[in-house]
Amino acid sequence: METNNKSTKIYKARIIGILFLVAFLAYGIGRSLLESANASAKYSGAILVLLNSLMVLLIGVYIRKTLQPVNSWVGNIYLFSRAFESMVLAGIIFNVLPGVQVPDFYSYYPAMIVLGLGSIPMCYALYKYKISPSWLGIWGIIGYSTFTFGFIVELLGKNWSMYFLPPGALWEVTFAVWLIIKGQQMNHLNK
Repeated sequence: METNNKSTKIYKARIIGILFLVAFLAYGIGRSLLESANASAKYSGAILVLLNSLMVLLIGVYIRKTLQPVNSWVGNIYLFSRAFESMVLAGIIFNVLPGVQVPDFYSYYPAMIVLGLGSIPMCYALYKYKISPSWLGIWGIIGYSTFTFGFIVELLGKNWSMYFLPPGALWEVTFAVWLIIKGQQMNHLNK
């Protein structure tokens, strides 16, 4: 990552974008396989969930490197939120054990709340330091705020998270695609 007077480049932009998209798939498919009655499907699901956790952690590391020169606190907060998400989501692999079922209340919901809380300042930094287009930073702030609210309400017993999840989830996909395209543009600039 380089910082100059005009803009801050995103460290490993294309890799981060790909990690966002592949992590989405790995967790979604892995989670559904963990609920299978078939033992080999469960083990495959556990491997995918662990891969998701590794990718989530790498996203945190790379975005922290991007934010470090402009706001180290925000970079560290984001890395912490991704590390927490990574560890807590990896805990559902214990569902492969007979008779074990880690409920979302103790795994998925807290992971998503911490992710949302850690992502709001990251999106603000994207906006403030003009690391991404303004609309993308603002959308991220709004998306993760509603996302976080939905999971807090879920912890309080209301099944509302699915109504508040789309703005944050769509932001992640859009941000990933933007990173992949921006990463390609950066490669052309560096040649």
